[in-house]
Amino acid sequence: MRNWVMAGAALLLATGLTDGAMARTISVAAGPDAQTRLQLALIEATSGDVVEIGAGTFDLTDGLNLDADGVTVRGAGAERTILNFAGQLGAGEGLLVTGDHVVLRDFTVRDTRGDGIKSKQAHNIVYLNLRVDWSGEPKASNGAYGVYPVESENVLVDGVFVRGASDAGIYVGQSRNIIVRDSVAVQNVAGIEIENSYNADVHDNVATGNTGGILVFDLPGLPQQGGHNVRVFDNVIINNMTANFAPAGNIVASVPTGTGVIIMANRDVEVFDNIFDGNGTADVLISGYRYGAAPAGYTPAPQRVRILANIHGRSGFAPGPQFPGGAQMAAAMGGSLPPIIWDGSGSEIRVSDTVHVASLGLPDLSQSREGASPTMVDLTGDAPWPRLPTITLPAAMEAAANQP
Repeated sequence: MRNWVMAGAALLLATGLTDGAMARTISVAAGPDAQTRLQLALIEATSGDVVEIGAGTFDLTDGLNLDADGVTVRGAGAERTILNFAGQLGAGEGLLVTGDHVVLRDFTVRDTRGDGIKSKQAHNIVYLNLRVDWSGEPKASNGAYGVYPVESENVLVDGVFVRGASDAGIYVGQSRNIIVRDSVAVQNVAGIEIENSYNADVHDNVATGNTGGILVFDLPGLPQQGGHNVRVFDNVIINNMTANFAPAGNIVASVPTGTGVIIMANRDVEVFDNIFDGNGTADVLISGYRYGAAPAGYTPAPQRVRILANIHGRSGFAPGPQFPGGAQMAAAMGGSLPPIIWDGSGSEIRVSDTVHVASLGLPDLSQSREGASPTMVDLTGDAPWPRLPTITLPAAMEAAANQP
């Protein structure tokens, strides 16, 4: 009996559901003083509690914060519960989460001045059936990120819709053990971005109408570097032709309009079983970091990248202005660029899709792409390294995602 009790206690601690006997549902209805009442509920919530946000539009003037562990924040559905930040006075996030074992589900965050929903050092976090959007046409003054988990271990983004982010709709950065699935990114600069992260599965998503569909980046100057073990599969990545509207100076301002997937300076990346169509620059662009000298400890070139079993439609027909010399390259190659373009840097790049692949022939990362003379290359052949493993998350996170 003692062993059973100890095991049960360990499970509660592991899932963040301590004090289960005292768990409460704290209900917040729309109406006057919504800002004060909702923030108070988030302050008072403790492990095991549910903050239940009712149907309706909540007009908010400041960002919300959740610091407690083990809390679920649940709306009545993304179409029914709307947190409206059009009147937000500060420039911060709509909702900032710093607690572990948190579930966010079934509500919309709209028109934040900064990021939509951000979590920082919030481990075992679930983003479920959420919507983050900005009204009107996409513009540089929109918030940078829709959902933005960073510096976390065990992240699940499931059934999320984001539109209008001026950087990335769904962004996971400097994190480990990540799944982004069954989500939709529309009319963002980057639809989905995995940056400086380890062990990620990005699958069964739709990235359409963005500037770039899915980005797998590793950048210098961040606390966690050396992004690796990222699988991008079973996604629909189509018609990403929205003009780049990122603020000047932002790294994603260089993302070429009309790009499906960009892999930059990462290692051990697989892109497979995706559907590509309507991307005017390229379906897949593999590149090193070409934005200045690489600092010590940073690897600027891609390594061990495998592209296989994807379906390609029309691509390369309208290279974006952020791809230097793209129009001239397309003209020289018969009117369009090939679906897969590699800048020539890095090592162990394998492509087994039955499409043309062009190399820009630029192994020296100090060189600009402008003026490059692309040539067709054959990168087929058996990769000398094993396939990447499936990412698994703690059972409690999957259980939370499967609750009605």
